[in-house]
Order: sequence, then C-alpha cells, then structure tokens
Amino acid sequence: MSYVIVEKPIANTTVIRMNRPERMNSMAFEMVGPLHDAIEEVAADNDTHCVILTGTGRGFCAGADTQETEPPPNIEGMTLTRIATRSMTILADLVPALQRMPQPVICAINGAAIGGGMCLTLGADVRIAAESAYFRAAGINNGLTAVELGMSFLLPRAIGSSRAFELMLSGRDLTAAEAAEIGLVSRTVPDDDLMNEALAVASQINGWSTQGVQLTKRAMWAGLETNSVRAAIELESHLQLFVRLTTKNFEEATRARKEGRPPVFAD
Repeated sequence: MSYVIVEKPIANTTVIRMNRPERMNSMAFEMVGPLHDAIEEVAADNDTHCVILTGTGRGFCAGADTQETEPPPNIEGMTLTRIATRSMTILADLVPALQRMPQPVICAINGAAIGGGMCLTLGADVRIAAESAYFRAAGINNGLTAVELGMSFLLPRAIGSSRAFELMLSGRDLTAAEAAEIGLVSRTVPDDDLMNEALAVASQINGWSTQGVQLTKRAMWAGLETNSVRAAIELESHLQLFVRLTTKNFEEATRARKEGRPPVFAD
C-alpha cells in the first residue's frame, strides 16, 4: 500500500494525497518519509505549477500516531535522546518543505486536522476546508505543549494572537465554519465539492505567469518574517522590476486586454 499518492488530474496541477485512512493519515514515519519524498519530487517538477495537498478518508491528518508504528529511519546505534532529536527534526521540516516549494500549495482539508496535522495546513499558501473539517491544537490535550512544527509563529499571524492563544491553551475543536470566519481558511465548501473547488483555484492561479506566481509566493513568506514595511517594499520593488524587465508579460497582458482574450504568458 502506498501511504502517499501523487497524481496529476489536470494540466500543471499535482495532487499530493496522504493515504492512511485507517489511521486518519496520522504522522507515522511510514507516511512522513514518503510525504517528504513526494514534496521534493513535485517541487522539482517543472510541469507542475500548482500543488494540492489533501488526505484520504475522514481525516486530513490526525497528528501524532498513538499506535505502534515504525521507528524513524537510520537510528542504528543511537541513544534515546538522539533518536528523539532525529524524529523531531524529520517532522519539523514538513512545514518549511511546503514553504520551500516554488509552486503555490493549496491545502484541501477534507476532515480532522489535529496537532501536527493542523500545523501542516499552516505550511500551505491557501487553505480550503470541507464543511466537516475541524482543527485542534492537540498537544495541550496530551499533556504536552501546543507549540510544535511552527504553530507558535504561524497561527498568530494567520488569525491574531488572542485567538491563537485561546485555541492553543484550551485545546478545543475549531469547526470549519469558525475557521473561515476568523480567516484560518479561505472558505468552506460541501465535502463532495472540496477537490473540485481546489482544482478550480489551482486552474485560476495557473492562468497567470508562473514566474510571477512563484516570486509572489516567495515574497509573501518572506514578508511574514520581515520586520519593517521599508524592507518589504525593497524586496517587492526588486522582484517587480526583475519580472518586468526580463519577460514580455506586461506587453502580453496589455495586448490581451485590447483583444479581449486571456493572456498567454511565456515568461
């Protein structure tokens, strides 16, 4: 059985599907390893301009696997403390790996996004949730901390600090409807419409300049870590000039508007 499925249902869009439904796609190493491989493989695919990350079954990703699973790879001869560090290092790179992908990542949240699964959604650029989906910062429920895999950095920036504190400290469930209300997801859709909606967003993104889209993603993530508007503007100015001067995209956009047709950007 393949724990991660990679498919290309439409041109230029690749779906990465976590496929361990009997465990609600929990973060066992037998799934995390193939997920890392899939992210790396798709990131290097020049024919993929947009990525959709989703899960199989009733869970998007249930976070830590509480049942017996395979150990992390390459731990022969290690002490327990070193194994723990190796394990967390593998898990902790999932969110940065999604951010590093040149393509925009749309997270189609088909069900429960719990603990590390909720963190995983925060690594995506766009989040769309099925109406049955829900979120929980579950570390606190398990007697641990709620901070993991970038949650303390990304969640306050997505929904504000007060809401982030409340969710992380209370350990309560956040419904898809409330997630949309507070801006954690872009929208909610009926469960059966989730993938079609994600594909429609991907197709809209794919209609624009691939270079323009990818550099916009990079600037947006950099902006989250930039500490002044002047620094953000400086980066934006260089990126805008770079695309303007090294492509004919602006001329094509102007020509297409005059001719009443969609632009075809050659970058």
